[in-house]
Amino acid sequence: MKHYLITDPIFYGTTPKAIESSLDVIYSHKLPDFALFRDKQTIHYRDLAETFISVSRSYKIPRVLLHGDCALARELGADGVHLASKRFEAISEAKKMGLYVIISTHTHDEALKAQEFGADAITYSPIFPSPNKGEPKGLEDLKEIVAKIVIPIFALGGITTEEQINAVSTTGAYGFASIRYFVP
Repeated sequence: MKHYLITDPIFYGTTPKAIESSLDVIYSHKLPDFALFRDKQTIHYRDLAETFISVSRSYKIPRVLLHGDCALARELGADGVHLASKRFEAISEAKKMGLYVIISTHTHDEALKAQEFGADAITYSPIFPSPNKGEPKGLEDLKEIVAKIVIPIFALGGITTEEQINAVSTTGAYGFASIRYFVP
């Protein structure tokens, strides 16, 4: 079961020094297979992303991604990009740049569309209750989508405990993604 860390400025801070310090603490306890820098509000995204990539590389995180910006991901040497749902048109652009592409999905139709458009993987959410994310899909729905598509699926949403990770692992999902699970 692959582990996918997603940042949030609430837990990682909003300066390069804060991000570096937070990642040092987190990576010393839990090393994910995938790590995404996501901060939708900062005007200093580039500087923070550079720090995130540098620290993640120093811990040898296998796949380091940036949120939404294909050109910046390529320029800064990230492995890939995580696209917001509905950004299906950006999949081919990112693939042409040689980026690994994950896209957020929330319905079976979106998951199938992501596969059709050539995404490398998807997040499917929310699986469990998660703040401001709507009605949870649950494990049965996750099993259904896992059976429908062949690209890797990361379960996302409300995954904060080992018990939840173990439950997700029974569905055949490739992995799980979380913000809060990785925060000590």
